[in-house]
Amino acid sequence: MQTNVIRSPNIGKLVRMERIFDRETLRTIIIPMDHGVGAGPIKGLTNLSKMVNKVAEGGANAVLGHMGLPKYGHRGYGRDVGLIIHLSASTSLGPDPNHKVLVTSVEEAIKVGADAVSVHVNIGADDEAKMLKGLGMTASKCDEWGMPLVAMMYPRGPKVDSEHDVEYVKHAARVGAELGADIVKTNYTGTRIRSGKWLTGALYLLL
Repeated sequence: MQTNVIRSPNIGKLVRMERIFDRETLRTIIIPMDHGVGAGPIKGLTNLSKMVNKVAEGGANAVLGHMGLPKYGHRGYGRDVGLIIHLSASTSLGPDPNHKVLVTSVEEAIKVGADAVSVHVNIGADDEAKMLKGLGMTASKCDEWGMPLVAMMYPRGPKVDSEHDVEYVKHAARVGAELGADIVKTNYTGTRIRSGKWLTGALYLLL
């Protein structure tokens, strides 16, 4: 879903954004394939190249995953598809799965041909401060290299009654925009919300 479009003055970001968004509709379908780190070899992601080909042929604009995605999922054939490298990680076996740490750099993502990078932040989590610091530092690097930044912003923590509540989602999304994200991905609230007044700064809002 695309809303609140603002043209970036960074030509590197503009060129790369056109690889993950449809130029005519300014919409995108991004398939997340990063679940292998958090949950292990789940069904559908055991053969990355096969699944990448399926979603590409199905019309997806981009796939999103960790460094293993280009290493083991690059096909060398079929319809082209954008690549978004996820820089954050945690596992379901860890003491706090909500605490996401940076495991890959922007420079490493550039080396494997990424069209964008993504960072995950859980607003309200016990380690929120560390995740926010990581997002801010990554945003600075992305501006330096002309790399679009996707911020996955979710309200999750002791003070969050429902991570799908409109007010919590608005707060989380606004934080992503304020800290320099070009694209903000957050939870669907179940209702249409107008983003222009509270998401000023981000290019796109994905639900």
